[in-house]
Amino acid sequence: MLLNQDKLINTEVIENPFPHFIVTDLINKNSLLDIYNDYPTIDYPGSYPLAVLQIRERFSALIEELKGSFLEEILEEKFKIPLRNYPLLITVRGKCTLKDGAIHTDSATKIITVLLYLNEHWEKSEGQLRLLRDGENIENYFTQIPPQAGTLLAFKVTKNSWHGHLPFEGARRVVQINWVSSEFIARKALIKHYLSFKLKNLVKIKQ
Repeated sequence: MLLNQDKLINTEVIENPFPHFIVTDLINKNSLLDIYNDYPTIDYPGSYPLAVLQIRERFSALIEELKGSFLEEILEEKFKIPLRNYPLLITVRGKCTLKDGAIHTDSATKIITVLLYLNEHWEKSEGQLRLLRDGENIENYFTQIPPQAGTLLAFKVTKNSWHGHLPFEGARRVVQINWVSSEFIARKALIKHYLSFKLKNLVKIKQ
């Protein structure tokens, strides 16, 4: 197993101001370097579906474990939501621009959001995800999460699940996992991300 399942089981949900939990060092250390090295190359900002990326062995194994029943069952128990009734959507990011990180809540079509970070080191405050008490002030945060390799955040998407980060530009690796409200929403999101990928590659070719 690549994930430390006991950590997931034993981490408690924090209910206020919105239900969430954070796990650090989730990926077993003897696998972490291989997964880090097999992370797909992403040259542009944005979220990309797995189908458009070159997925190598150890990263592929990580994705399969994340897609498995164990994580879903843990999240069902912790958030009291029957996630097996909802489609799963996985996207991957590798680059961040200064425009990213604005304060937001996730779309109401998302039920649960899971973010698994895979950056080797992160000491700067820029780019650290902040969980916020309101949707106005990036400094009004109650938790700040360095996006270091093996750190996982899971939260229930609510009207007040505000989050964001200080502007950052550069490599910022994160696997984004969402349970969404319908197959239509999942397909629509994948098509959107696929078209974005094709457009960025077309621009690259023209340059």
